[in-house]
Amino acid sequence: MKLLRGKGLRAGDAVGVIAPSSGFDPAALARGIAALEARGFRVKRGTHLDARADQYFAGTAQQRADDLHAMFADKDVAAVLCARGGYGSQSLLPLLDLDLIRANPKPMVGCSDITALQLLLLDRCGLVSLHGPMIAGDFARDNGVDDASWHACISGTSGWKLGAESGLQTLQEGAASGMLWGGCLSLLVSSLATPFELLPAHGENILLFVEDVGEKPYKIERMMQQWRAAGKLERVKGIMFGEMLDCEQPGSSYKLTDVLRRMFQDFEGPVAYGLRSGHVSRHNVTLPLGASAALECGENSDLTFHNGATLPA
Repeated sequence: MKLLRGKGLRAGDAVGVIAPSSGFDPAALARGIAALEARGFRVKRGTHLDARADQYFAGTAQQRADDLHAMFADKDVAAVLCARGGYGSQSLLPLLDLDLIRANPKPMVGCSDITALQLLLLDRCGLVSLHGPMIAGDFARDNGVDDASWHACISGTSGWKLGAESGLQTLQEGAASGMLWGGCLSLLVSSLATPFELLPAHGENILLFVEDVGEKPYKIERMMQQWRAAGKLERVKGIMFGEMLDCEQPGSSYKLTDVLRRMFQDFEGPVAYGLRSGHVSRHNVTLPLGASAALECGENSDLTFHNGATLPA
């Protein structure tokens, strides 16, 4: 499948704001929109952005899908940004018009629950997505966005690198190359044995990135073992874990990093930890899912992207 990249963003471009999952704090969204406008972007709000339905959803599934389709179809919109994650994007998967999205490739930016949408569009359409900051979360905070990786992705820069400044640290030495793929671990596992199972559809080697929040080490291990037992690590040549906020067992004598070292001691590729993308404490790093990359883990860890996340602006 040919990978699709949207055009890079420039000052003055319009970005579309949608809420494919849960509702959001209106004040936080307003701060995030102001931050985008301060960066020089025009902001278009989804028609149903302020809708609410059934306890915690940001509108009905059809309303949320309609907003997503409208932003992809709108020729004036250069990128689709998500207000927040939460829960609910999986209910959009049967409603997606994949032909419309293929015909109008543009970067979709988000993380957490948005993983389900981003990876389905990558696996079924070949669309490169940006795993990173969301509007009512990261853009709404003064230190919420890692500007260097954000600009590298939206400008179509190739040959850029992440290192210690992104939180990357080595758990197991080695080097590997492949297509960057992944996102929120619990979303990957919850898709197993469904018609919308998330799995790398492309034939090349995979650099797997997984992250989550608030999961104890044994739960992280259980999810990774389930994914491994389902055969999903067969083409994975290198693994990176996120910051993994609040993923420790209170009062225990071991850390999540100790558990991961044990789990992957027989894995032949490099393993890194701490990449600050997704659920993070600060400076959310933007990662281009679908891009070709190389991971080197030694005394230091580096992740280098060979091609741009978007076409040159």
